[in-house]
Amino acid sequence: MWLLLAFISAGLLGLYDTSKKTALKDNAVLPVLFLNTLFSTIIFSPFILDSISGAGWFAGTVLDNAPFAGHPDTSGADEHSILHAHALIVIKSVIVLSSWIFGYFGMKHLPLTIVGPINATRPVLVLIGALIIFGERLNTYQWTGVLLSVISIFLLSLSGRKEQVDFRHDKWIWCIGAAAVLGAASGLYDKYILGQLGPMFVQSWYNLYQFLMMGTVCLALWYPNRRKTTPFRWSWAIPFISIFLSLADFAYFSALDRPDSMISVVSLIRRGSVIVSFACGVLIFHEKNLRAKALDLMLIIIGMVFIWIGSK
Repeated sequence: MWLLLAFISAGLLGLYDTSKKTALKDNAVLPVLFLNTLFSTIIFSPFILDSISGAGWFAGTVLDNAPFAGHPDTSGADEHSILHAHALIVIKSVIVLSSWIFGYFGMKHLPLTIVGPINATRPVLVLIGALIIFGERLNTYQWTGVLLSVISIFLLSLSGRKEQVDFRHDKWIWCIGAAAVLGAASGLYDKYILGQLGPMFVQSWYNLYQFLMMGTVCLALWYPNRRKTTPFRWSWAIPFISIFLSLADFAYFSALDRPDSMISVVSLIRRGSVIVSFACGVLIFHEKNLRAKALDLMLIIIGMVFIWIGSK
């Protein structure tokens, strides 16, 4: 069952990327991201309200247990402990929101068949981060996966030249790269924060904090200059960004809640979302130069398999 949930999560993540690409077409980036944080906050508001009020709405249900509990384990904890928990989430919110801002701008201006494979290298960045920060050692399989991923990115840069995308000088490529690095940093930070707090508590509250931060950014940067930049237009793809992401994460946490699940396998399958986004780039957006990009994508997937084998 947990394998099925992992595949469902991967498919939903692919649709999440496709919804972003659709919503951002000829549209202002910052208000789209703001609305994404708004809808995500609304989706998770029951967990937030439950943790504030202590109403125990989900008592006795699966939603009252890890990993779904919308409150931290603060039995006997003092106010300082609760403030510390929220401070940790604020830090995560800053990291994730920064990654999203870079990612949204990059995705707006680049083909989905380029963005998807770059995002799929995040597990490699997490692995390298674990090597540097946590002192973990990579085995032969893991180094093979890292090498294949590096080769695939190099080949992808050659493919991008055919579409006038210069990986060294294109600022949108640098945006996607920054988003990937920050996303990997978020994953490494999760390893630390989720050892202290429940996943649903983290997810629900960091959505609220991101909404407040993004509202401030829009009021300070976008709203005063809205007539000088790309105008905002409503798209029904916007709420689907939040819906697909929330469902993908829910399926992810459900998979991890199974006692026989393997985090290494679940994480690998989730990165398979690139297959869905790549297919949507072909079928919906009619993107070009597909044969070379498909080869790059296969190298990344093979690299992920080697990383998984080395992590068993």
